[in-house]
Amino acid sequence: MRIAVLSDVHGVLPALQAVLAEPDVLAADLVVLTGDVVAGPQPARVLDRLAGLGERAAWLSGNADREVVELRRGLRADIPDPIARWSAGELRPEQVDFLAGLPATVRVGDVLFCHGTPRADDEVVLVDSPLRRWAEAFAGLDESVRTVVCGNTHMPFLRLAHGRLVVNPGSVGMPYGRPGAHWALLDGDNAQLRRTRYDTEAAIAALVSECAYPDIAAWAEYHLRAAATDAQALAAFSRSAGSR
Repeated sequence: MRIAVLSDVHGVLPALQAVLAEPDVLAADLVVLTGDVVAGPQPARVLDRLAGLGERAAWLSGNADREVVELRRGLRADIPDPIARWSAGELRPEQVDFLAGLPATVRVGDVLFCHGTPRADDEVVLVDSPLRRWAEAFAGLDESVRTVVCGNTHMPFLRLAHGRLVVNPGSVGMPYGRPGAHWALLDGDNAQLRRTRYDTEAAIAALVSECAYPDIAAWAEYHLRAAATDAQALAAFSRSAGSR
């Protein structure tokens, strides 16, 4: 089975459209969406586009998706990320209900898909996290799981941890380190990190024209151009990667 993995779309429709047009995504048997789909400038349109994949898509929830649902349902007072707070109000009621029903993990054969780690959607593990942290994150995981695919940090990597392959496809809509829409392709026992280049100038212009978020110009410039370097992102995440 060939599986395309898309993570952290964050409501950026132009980036999503570019990835979905990739030949290997069009030909994939399954498209797995590993969470944080809507916290961004075009949440409803992104959900509608992904819904068009039908049964070819396997969905799971990310921490930002969960927070959006909790805010809409009055289970929390606020979300720290301003655009996530704004995006919560852009979703139709049936879209909120759909997000609320998504699972935290999805398993396909010996591959487990999650957002943060198998035990928590907001847990942070990095390519250079020590093996003890991976052992903690994998605690209780069935031995038959040989590959773990996660998202959350927007940092693409492949590594081995306690004999398991760990894959982070990076972010489709909010990349760190270099621009483009990042994703992964699983083909049997092989995993490849992919990057789709698209017209970021046109995408920024479209977001500014079409999105009502007050700070959309600054948001689009920063995130679509990947202004945050990989070093900055790793430094920021490393402060929370050792604690749980």
